[in-house]
Order: sequence, then structure tokens, then C-alpha cells
Amino acid sequence: AAMTDKTSSVLDDLFDIRGGDVLDERSAYPASKPTPPLQFSHGTTTLSFLFQGGIVAAVDSRASQGNYVGSKTVQKVLSINSHCLGTMAGGAADCSYWIRKIKAQAWLHEMNEGNTMSVSRASRILSNVLFENRRADLSVGTMVMGYDPDGPKIFHVDNTGMRLEGDMFSVGSGSTFALGILDQERRFDMTEDEAVALGIKAIRHATFRDAYSGGFINVYLITKDGWRKVFSEDLAKSHQNMMNRDEERSV
Repeated sequence: AAMTDKTSSVLDDLFDIRGGDVLDERSAYPASKPTPPLQFSHGTTTLSFLFQGGIVAAVDSRASQGNYVGSKTVQKVLSINSHCLGTMAGGAADCSYWIRKIKAQAWLHEMNEGNTMSVSRASRILSNVLFENRRADLSVGTMVMGYDPDGPKIFHVDNTGMRLEGDMFSVGSGSTFALGILDQERRFDMTEDEAVALGIKAIRHATFRDAYSGGFINVYLITKDGWRKVFSEDLAKSHQNMMNRDEERSV
């Protein structure tokens, strides 16, 4: 018994801390905490704008997770119906899931009503479902665009349920660089070739300045006859060609 008391006294001295308190052995180590979720920075550049012939949508194709490039060939423009497209910016899984849900709704509408779903209706359905799930920590910044009987329309919808209509949008980490080009050079009276060339230039400039954007430039044209893909180019080759041209001019 004397030995046990002596051992207890030694332990008390070992655990004695400033202030005279004695630590319980169970509190000598901090309580374990759950591992926090991984937070990845997302990056992309997507844009769309109206002109007299319809709508141009241009995107890059890089998927990033922080400093890691997950893919360089992501399709960031998804079809909703023959006259309507949706773009992806934010979480790739969140964006593709909800845009494809809207595509399913558009198919059902076409089968039941006998006509294509309008851009306004598609964007409103997406806005409503994202608003209902606004506390689910989604990451969605999409542009829903297309050609309705009363003309072309572009809507920006995000994960809070916000829905804005406009004639020009750019979404993603490289959007400020793309908007700098669009604000200066976009005109409503451009031809199709001029509008496509402007979309290419804006994405190329943004990917050159924004490390989270890259991969391929993909450009889509939407007219009253529907949408079609009009341009695709590997940005690595595009930047190399630009550097070669600059070197030739300096010689």
C-alpha cells in the first residue's frame, strides 16, 4: 500500500502543471477531431455573348483540383436540346449532374408537348432546383443559352438559385481576363466569323494569364437553326504557334 501511495505521488508530481492543478491521465492528450474535408480550388474560363447572328459560347477544357490538373479534355458545354446549351463552371460533378437533369426534363417536355423546351423555362427549372438545394454546398456557375422563337437568350444561374439574363457573361477564374477582351471588342453587328474569332481570342487570352484554365479551346455557335460546334484547338499548340509568330516578327 505504501508503494502504491508513493507511485501515485510521483505521478501527481509528473502531471503537476503551473497553477497547482493536476492533469487527469485521460486529459493528458488532446481529444481527436474528425479530419476536415479537402478544399480544392476550382478554375475554368467559360463565356458567351449575343451578336446579330445568334450566340457564341466558348470554353476551355481543363479540370483542376488545387494545383493538380485532373484533366485537359473536359467537355464544359453540354446539350440540353437541339437549340439550347449549358456550360460548366465550378464543381464538374455538380454542374454535369444538374445540367443533365435539366436535359432529361427537356426530353420529357418535348415528348409531352411536342415542341422544344424554351431557354427561359430550362433556366428557371435549374434555378428553382438549385435554390431548393442552396444549403447542400454545391458549386455551380452555369450559363444556359439558346434560341427561342422570340430570339436568342442567355441566362446565368449559380448554386444559390440566382438567375440573370444578359447579352454577355463570363464565368470562372479566368473570366476577368476574358471580359477585358469582350468589353473592348464585342459588337452586336459582327458576322459569324468575327464572333467566333472573338470568342477564340478571349479564351486564349484568359488561359494564357490564368493558371487554372487551359486544355483545349472549344467554341459553339447557336443560331435559329440550332447549335453546332465550330472550333476546337489544343491551347498548348496555339500558344506555341503564337510564340513562333512573335519570334518571326522580331527577326
